[in-house]
Amino acid sequence: MEFLEAPPLPFYFTPDHEQFRASVRDFVAREITPFVNEWDEAETFPRALYGRAAEIGIQGLGYPEEYGGTPADIFYQLVVAEEFARCGGGGVQASMNSHSIALPPILNAGSDAIKRRVIPSVLRGEKIAALAVTEPSGGSDVANLRTTAVLDGDHYVVNGEKTFITSGMRADFITTAVRTNPAIKGSGGISVLVIDGDTPGLTRTSLKKMGWWSSDTAHLRFDNCRVPVANLVGDENRGFKTFMQNFNSERLFMSALACGYAKVCLQEAVDWTRQRTLAGTALSERQVVRHKLMDMTLRIDAARSLIYDLAYRIEHKLARPAQLVARVCLAKVQATQAMQFCADQAVQLLGGMGYMRGTRSERIYREVKVMMIGGGSEEVMKDLAARQLGV
Repeated sequence: MEFLEAPPLPFYFTPDHEQFRASVRDFVAREITPFVNEWDEAETFPRALYGRAAEIGIQGLGYPEEYGGTPADIFYQLVVAEEFARCGGGGVQASMNSHSIALPPILNAGSDAIKRRVIPSVLRGEKIAALAVTEPSGGSDVANLRTTAVLDGDHYVVNGEKTFITSGMRADFITTAVRTNPAIKGSGGISVLVIDGDTPGLTRTSLKKMGWWSSDTAHLRFDNCRVPVANLVGDENRGFKTFMQNFNSERLFMSALACGYAKVCLQEAVDWTRQRTLAGTALSERQVVRHKLMDMTLRIDAARSLIYDLAYRIEHKLARPAQLVARVCLAKVQATQAMQFCADQAVQLLGGMGYMRGTRSERIYREVKVMMIGGGSEEVMKDLAARQLGV
């Protein structure tokens, strides 16, 4: 069905974007999709995949050339999201792209020394970077984090815990939110530290999840970890804004991913209903089934149109920051709801087969919830959007 593959939109995507898309699509089809089930069951994937992705420019996309990256606009990031979603497995994508939330604080606020020590090796796929903000005491409540970093000579002594950390088990560099001044409550007193994965006193525990099985997710404990002052990113006690700048791009990327996964569910449902017959007639010929497929298409198109429009506005600075923050929050809600609807409908249309491990829709059905929670839950997104819009 042609509607499953919308033609490229030259208003948003140039021939260069589409050439890059073809390269990423080939990489995903060759290096990831055939192994998704195997890696999911094994709850891991080969570390060498990072290096192979780096070779075609995926890891370094959007970073300065001086650190081994390739400068690129926001639509290149959307291409990566859409093409990675084609494999139908979120776990590989989650870990492969953990650097996309771990490196921006370093790039935007770090010293030249810390940038050169961390960023190039990650972009080459030699090292892995993770972001550690969430704590057991609260997920989205960043301003009230409890992990402390107390200055002692030329080191900070870090104590506390982080949880639900993507790539937390493998990470060589952990961009960590800490409270350097406990006397300052709320968003003040928060700093950014890069903590090396081999730091004494750091322990990691692997977490079992509903979905994203092939992605390692860790609970981290810092017990008197001594971190050099040189690993401080930006100014002490002013790290909150650095982390907040990260969320807009993360949420837009997740929105594009959600649309991609929704489309995978739609494609599997279309293929199945064309092949499956009832009383000699293909399921896809029955009105009730066709309506379900069109309901799925409607939600995907609506969410994707909003994402593209927002990306264009962000790229060309066509709206006030508060407006963009609000709309990106709402785009994430819209896209993940579309993903949820499509996963549910696909499993329903596949019937018993939709309940079997190995189908893409079954996996995506399990992975919907992490997309609706990660990067800010639906409830937090709506509340933040309302505040930004002055409601």
